[in-house]
Amino acid sequence: MAGGRVTTSIGTGPGRALVAVYGLFALAAGARAAVQIAGRFGEAPLAYSLSAFAAVVYIVLSVALFRGARGLALVALGIELAGVLVIGTASLLDPAAFPDETVWSAYGKGYLFIPLVLPVVGLYWLLRRR
Repeated sequence: MAGGRVTTSIGTGPGRALVAVYGLFALAAGARAAVQIAGRFGEAPLAYSLSAFAAVVYIVLSVALFRGARGLALVALGIELAGVLVIGTASLLDPAAFPDETVWSAYGKGYLFIPLVLPVVGLYWLLRRR
């Protein structure tokens, strides 16, 4: 107890589910990007690079949440949310710029819009735990 408040780790309880989901997304986005970059990078270099970037963000989030690094997790969640919103919008406004999908294209449509919802859930979890 700190100052009369109960403090708990951000990686416990529902936070563990976030760690698991981000770990799964890191694996999925990373594997997808690796295959795309290795096999057909010339077809859609921007899209494939953005998928690799998303995988790195997901790895950072997994580790930050697991270790209880609230500040790093907040920054990474902000980057993720901005990426989903910016790339999602850009992919709809200029589809020619994205000849193949990224993890964040169309707000994560290829991943059942989970990339759009996940950072909101993560921000809620971190901010309510303060």
